[in-house]
Amino acid sequence: MVAESVTLLQAFGGSLADVTAVLGDAAIWIGAFAGGAFGAAIGALPAFILTGLLVVAGAAANVVGVAPDGAVGLVGIGFGHVFGPHISFAGGAAAAAYAAKQGYMESGFDYHNAKDIGFALGTKPDVLAVGGAFGLLGIAVEQLSRTLLIPVDPIPVSIVISAFVHRAVFGYALLGKPQGSGLLDMGPFERGETLDDTSAGNGTENGGESAGEWLATEPWLPQQYKWAGVAAVGLVAGLASGYLAFRTGSPFLGFGLSAASLLFLNLGVEKFPVTHHITLAGSTVFLAVTASGDAALAGLSPATGLLLAGIVGLVAGLLGEITQRIFYAHGRTHIDPPAMAIIIWSFGIGLLYVAGVLPTGVWIPGTV
Repeated sequence: MVAESVTLLQAFGGSLADVTAVLGDAAIWIGAFAGGAFGAAIGALPAFILTGLLVVAGAAANVVGVAPDGAVGLVGIGFGHVFGPHISFAGGAAAAAYAAKQGYMESGFDYHNAKDIGFALGTKPDVLAVGGAFGLLGIAVEQLSRTLLIPVDPIPVSIVISAFVHRAVFGYALLGKPQGSGLLDMGPFERGETLDDTSAGNGTENGGESAGEWLATEPWLPQQYKWAGVAAVGLVAGLASGYLAFRTGSPFLGFGLSAASLLFLNLGVEKFPVTHHITLAGSTVFLAVTASGDAALAGLSPATGLLLAGIVGLVAGLLGEITQRIFYAHGRTHIDPPAMAIIIWSFGIGLLYVAGVLPTGVWIPGTV
């Protein structure tokens, strides 16, 4: 399904001229503002779940041959200028940081309220305006990153940059102060240690919440942070998504299913894993190494491709955990570990393509 990937890239702008055309289109800016505001209204996580549903609908319809052009269009809409996660999800996350700062959020979340991306923020005009503004930032960063010709997924690049910007703009510490033996230590969480925001290096009025006792360390997923469990789910999800790619040829179906399944997490199902950064990696690697070509890893058997999908899925899971321990656990707003993981492994695949190790990057800009 390389044709799907190529069409998707074209829809987002695959050259400087394409990007200039997109950024010069007033309708795109209007759509991005609306998408960011929409993400603020319903919450960042529900917005991302809708992204997953759109991607599943498009990829599945393409697989069974029902209106393939329209199906690619649905995938493009899921990653596109309104519902793309760099717009709706990032806008929702920024709006949560702002709303917490203003004291609007009383969600009952176990962590600082600014991290509650599952909370719908409703209809406050100022909150919607913040979401819309970060929607504009999202499309600008995502499109402009394509002009750099770096073989990396520009959507998570935009999500991560947006998160650092909202931390800086709304007065949150960019990283926070680790309370254990270092950035990677989750011991304070396991021991139930607490501290106030001043000692955490986040200020006495962080997020509009009065200084008080908070968990010293806040892991992104308290049900999914131990190394062995993260590695296990990474291996399994990578294998599963590689098999989906084997049977369907789609690099995005596994990602869409993982993203849509987060509905259960949003509804409070305990111990539900987050895997979209893993399944996208598994499918992509499987399609890359089984594609024909003259590269060192080209035309491999499906069985070998599946094993590599599992291995890279494991790596993607661990990358998500490492980045959450550095950037999420000690801060006080949501900065997305899956997005950071996708940046790292997609850039790695891009470099392997440039080096002639892989025959294609499947959908990664500059490798198709």
